[in-house]
Amino acid sequence: MERIASNKMFGGEQRRYKHQSETLSCDMHFSIYLPPQVSEGPVPVLYWLSGLTGTDESFVIKAGAQRVASELGLAIVMGDTSPRGEDVPDDSEQAYDFGLGAGFYLNATEAPWSKHYRMYDYITQELPALINESFPVDPSRQSIFGHSMGGHGALSIALKNPDKYKSVSVFAPIVSPINCPWGLKAFSSYLGNDKSTWQEYDSVSLISKATTHLPMLVDQGTRDEFLENQLKPELLLAAAKKAGYPLQFIEREGYDHSYFFIASFIEEHLRFHEKILRASS
Repeated sequence: MERIASNKMFGGEQRRYKHQSETLSCDMHFSIYLPPQVSEGPVPVLYWLSGLTGTDESFVIKAGAQRVASELGLAIVMGDTSPRGEDVPDDSEQAYDFGLGAGFYLNATEAPWSKHYRMYDYITQELPALINESFPVDPSRQSIFGHSMGGHGALSIALKNPDKYKSVSVFAPIVSPINCPWGLKAFSSYLGNDKSTWQEYDSVSLISKATTHLPMLVDQGTRDEFLENQLKPELLLAAAKKAGYPLQFIEREGYDHSYFFIASFIEEHLRFHEKILRASS
């Protein structure tokens, strides 16, 4: 693991690293914010998952989370959105919604994607193992959050691994990839034509079968350009109601899909997680 950047910020440090990923068979980057409280011992940790075209630096630069994370004593880990490198296959048309920058946080089963596109294992296993080994964080107090495709990732990962995370929150998530154009395109290529396997990564399907209920916050802007065609939060709300899965859903009047939306309400999400993580200590 190679540290390639470090900047003092709000009394803590914003760092960036490069490492060789065995899971993805390529070099990967991740960023981490370490609050000043790490000098006193391990701190709770949040994992952020970015959306389509994002990198590990998107949240670092645009979300404005470090000030509140410093106050609350939260570490934030920001991984990339897909494997990277010359040997990693990409969409033949270089579309923004498939291939590089669009790993959809699943384990691909179809060639040529299956060798590298194993983002589910990377986010749930390899990256946390590296973080826990290398930094003063408390793995018994960790939560996950994300945006858009990363919202899909955060929801599906939390629903599949309620023992790993204390809470989950999302901005403008793709709640049901099997029911929207982005998901249909990605899942058919990464996972093949057997749609029964797709439900393993579909949050609406997963919440219908969940037996453990994590605290869940879903944040959605009413002027989001992808709301009706791609995001469809009503599917998640209906499935949660039917399954008796409690979640907090907030509509933000006039807000769109951008990081301006995320930056406006990131403090609420950090405080949501911190309260739960503090109670679990």
